[in-house]
Amino acid sequence: MAMVSAVVASMAAFYHDTMDTHDPRHRDIFAHRIIAKLPTIAAAAYKHTLGQPFIYPRNDLSYCANMLNMFFAVPCEAYAIDPVAAQAIELLFILHADHEQNASTSTVRLAGSTGANPYAAISAGVSALWGPAHGGANEAVLDMLDAIGSAANIGRFLARVKDKSDRVRLMGFGHRVYKNFDPRAKIIRAMCYRVLDKLGIGNDPAFRTGSETGRNRPQRRIFCVAQASSERRLLLGYHLQRLGNSRSMFTVLFAIARTAGWVAHWQEMVSDPHMRIGRPRQLYVDPDSETTN
Repeated sequence: MAMVSAVVASMAAFYHDTMDTHDPRHRDIFAHRIIAKLPTIAAAAYKHTLGQPFIYPRNDLSYCANMLNMFFAVPCEAYAIDPVAAQAIELLFILHADHEQNASTSTVRLAGSTGANPYAAISAGVSALWGPAHGGANEAVLDMLDAIGSAANIGRFLARVKDKSDRVRLMGFGHRVYKNFDPRAKIIRAMCYRVLDKLGIGNDPAFRTGSETGRNRPQRRIFCVAQASSERRLLLGYHLQRLGNSRSMFTVLFAIARTAGWVAHWQEMVSDPHMRIGRPRQLYVDPDSETTN
């Protein structure tokens, strides 16, 4: 995410001469350019971490197939793109393209409202998405499940979560919008099973353990597969991991998907002739006197 955020921001230096936010044509060029380049930037960051050569994009491939090729191909041999994997990535990108005024989208709009170069605004969105409470929740949930180990350890783990003197947290739970169930999880679940079956690991122990444990209270909420809103995060994490992506790339892929939504929000905002700078208000409450100023 550090590399992606930095490279996206640096694009403002490359394209500053063709970025007049008052020009509809320039706005469209920006929209196409940033959405097209994000997978290339993400793949380059991934290859850099592995110490492998960069793979150039191919114009003959679809958006998601091209991304998979840039991520996993190597110069010394041909890479066969799995159509199920490409379909799965496309599904995830569509489902995560936009989600109303979330933290990163609000960040993009606030930065863009100043008249800043839109590449800088998108970079700000990438940074906001970076946090474990937002885009990093998928990775955090899987790390938490690894720490738990098995269903037998759930009670002990929950006791630590409830202990205020212990810094252990229950990751990925709760949602500002979905209080009981995230509807995206139902769609992701079906595709997740397709991916597992295609890879010949339909009985993946960790995934099955989560599913079976999720049917029973109170364990259901820890593995988040039955009804909790965090089911999507667990499913998405397993999904991406089985497609070959390291956990450190989960949030990067989320950024690729969310860029389409960020751009749409930015376009809508700057196209308004009456657009004003964003200026959130704050209400100060004195912690000692508890009086409002």
